[in-house]
Amino acid sequence: MGQGGADLDLAAVRAFVTVTEDRYFSEAAARLGISQQAISKRIAKLESDLGVRLFARSRTGAHLTETGAAFLPHARALVNIADQALEMLHGRRRALRVDVLDTRLASIDLIRAFHDTAEDVDIQIITSNGFRSAREALIRGSVDAAFCRVGAGLEEELVAAPVYLEPLHLLVGRDHPLAGLTRVEIARLSGTTVWMPGNVAGSEWAEYYDFLGADFDIRMDTSGPDFGWEHFVAEVVSGRGASFIGEGTRVPWHPDAVRLPVVDPVPVYPFLLLRHRHNRHPALELLTRHVASRHVPLDPRHQWLPAPDRVAFAS
Repeated sequence: MGQGGADLDLAAVRAFVTVTEDRYFSEAAARLGISQQAISKRIAKLESDLGVRLFARSRTGAHLTETGAAFLPHARALVNIADQALEMLHGRRRALRVDVLDTRLASIDLIRAFHDTAEDVDIQIITSNGFRSAREALIRGSVDAAFCRVGAGLEEELVAAPVYLEPLHLLVGRDHPLAGLTRVEIARLSGTTVWMPGNVAGSEWAEYYDFLGADFDIRMDTSGPDFGWEHFVAEVVSGRGASFIGEGTRVPWHPDAVRLPVVDPVPVYPFLLLRHRHNRHPALELLTRHVASRHVPLDPRHQWLPAPDRVAFAS
């Protein structure tokens, strides 16, 4: 505030800070995208408002006066506060970036259900390779939330909330011995091999099926290649073997494909909402409350879940 009581011009303060960094008015003007005449006018106005001289000009550039040097940290603070305010407003307008493994999985239905309750929230879907990439993206801030199974310990800055336990189905061809059933008791799969070509080594879903196989004596055949969903269904139907899919997984339609719920107990795949504890996107809090309201705890009498996942879904 100057001697006459006028408010500081933020554009002039920004021009002052830029000149101190670039030393030359011409270079500062180029960085700000304005003319040299315009930046000179801004500095002159600031000096007039403050009633002091901020720069001493010479052939080697603009040098801070003693008063200018004393004003610089305050000017930088003003510019930083303004930039933070603009970033906050930008964040409110920015789409909520949500990471999913695949748009055919149940996580998309969870996001769609949220959007139905908050239609004014713009959502950007980002697909990845699951927890391994989502954790890094959340830490970098390139995504705001991720739906996945957490297969290992979390960094301190990440928070995971239980969301959904998805029942498994068995996908078989119409000529498969189990195809005539309406559901499959998991004990009937003991000693058999189930084809899971997408079970990438080291992934959290491959670890899940390793737990499942160990508990129920089911071998997982992860041989490929995996050429996508249409090829996957065609291979199952042609007799390659049965495969597990989630109840909410939208596989391409095929006249000879049969889906059978797996029961006694029902194997369930755990989805968690993963977020950075310091992310302040306003829609993220809405999403967190929405999924918390839909969470149903594990029913250990009728559902199976790997031991490492049970704590998160116990209540």
